[in-house]
Amino acid sequence: MDLVEMQGISKFFPGVVALNKVNFDLRKSELHALIGENGAGKSTLVKILAGVYKKDKGKIIIEGKEREFAGPQNAYEIGISVVPQELELEPYMNIAENVFLGRDFSRKLLLKDWSRMLAETKSLLKKVGLAVDPAILCEELSVAQQKMVSIAKALSYNPRILVLDEPTAALAQKEIKRFFSILKELKKSGTSIIYISHRIEEIKEIADRATVLRDGKKITTVDVSKTNIQEIVRLMVGRELKDVFPKRERVSAPKEILRVSNLLGDKFKNISFSLQEGEILGVAGLIGAGRSETAKGLFGDIKTKGGEIWLKGKRIRIRSPRDAISHKIGYVPEDREMEGIVPTTNLKENISLAFLDDLSKFGFINKKKENEIVKKVIKLLRIKAPSPEVNITTLSGGNRQKAILARWIAKDCEILILDEPTIGIDVGAKAEIYKIMNELVEKGVGITMISSELPEILGMSDRILTMHEGEITQEIERKDASEERIIEGMVGIK
Repeated sequence: MDLVEMQGISKFFPGVVALNKVNFDLRKSELHALIGENGAGKSTLVKILAGVYKKDKGKIIIEGKEREFAGPQNAYEIGISVVPQELELEPYMNIAENVFLGRDFSRKLLLKDWSRMLAETKSLLKKVGLAVDPAILCEELSVAQQKMVSIAKALSYNPRILVLDEPTAALAQKEIKRFFSILKELKKSGTSIIYISHRIEEIKEIADRATVLRDGKKITTVDVSKTNIQEIVRLMVGRELKDVFPKRERVSAPKEILRVSNLLGDKFKNISFSLQEGEILGVAGLIGAGRSETAKGLFGDIKTKGGEIWLKGKRIRIRSPRDAISHKIGYVPEDREMEGIVPTTNLKENISLAFLDDLSKFGFINKKKENEIVKKVIKLLRIKAPSPEVNITTLSGGNRQKAILARWIAKDCEILILDEPTIGIDVGAKAEIYKIMNELVEKGVGITMISSELPEILGMSDRILTMHEGEITQEIERKDASEERIIEGMVGIK
């Protein structure tokens, strides 16, 4: 008997059939991958299992008994724990408070038993390989560290069924290896795992079975050990992807567009490099290396303490994002939920906010032109949405990411800083993003691309910088690049 059976599950949102009669089953002590392109319905299906959404049709059967969930608490009570793709931690609470939020840790006089809470949190953090003080605020953690705290929180419920939605999206290779060891131990102890990921190599390595969704429908369930990566990709996208990283040859002589000299900040120092027109400059480093902080410093999102920035041979000062945008510098942050989107507005407004000043005359915005530009970039990036007027939060994670990139394409930026540009994006959409990046550099745009995925760094970069503990350790030409050499720079070998 299956541990979980979801039979004929359908879910409708305004203008969208998110799920159409989907069947899914989960066995005891199994890691079952749920895969498909952005908008395929993966997150919607697991949110129904977790009690976040109510199904419109179908049945949920757990250990032979049909269940109806009034909310997430019902799911917790029967042993279902979820780590969502979007971080849901309270930034101004400490780690221990986040892990045990809403649970009783009181002793005499209803005072919290802080010592026990901190001790249990420390034990959970050790289990997920995170060596930080459980008393520090979550806002002080990197995105990757927050992801591990979310996993620790899920494990604190001792779940029978653990749902992981893109769990490794922000993790470096070392953390991923540790994380896979945790999953193997959980399986041995009897935990069943539903694993959503766009990283097909991961699924091939750790999954027992995989169910493929496409456009809200189940395509098939396969035994992972009896199939290959190419077949899984074909099932996901309905076509073969021969060239994930499209080839591009630079035809013009290098011409410097940006130069950074001895940039200094709290998490980085002595940052010096140049960026050429029509070039992709890859930046690789482990978690905590200072990559994202350097990007924010260049964009004016955090204060720098020294150094110089030169644009087309002219020294400029960037004190705020507004300054950067005025110089046609765009930035796609790693954490799209907290720093990228404006959740209270629609898709159109999220895209157009960077270029509204360009369409304003005497205080009036040219709405016709705004609509034309937005529709053009939505089509260009193949953003799946019923209309430009839908709230940005109703889109899948990958489509939100594409919306942020669309913002800067619509602005005609000459320099783009992309921090994990394909995080949470499926293989089909990745190929589209790479194609767009190549089209941009062919027009002379200079791109700085931060990525934790070595194949992406190797496949897309013209030059590569490695960072370790806030400093650049190597600059590598594409022809000289290899995984071994990049890793050496990431761990501090110059």
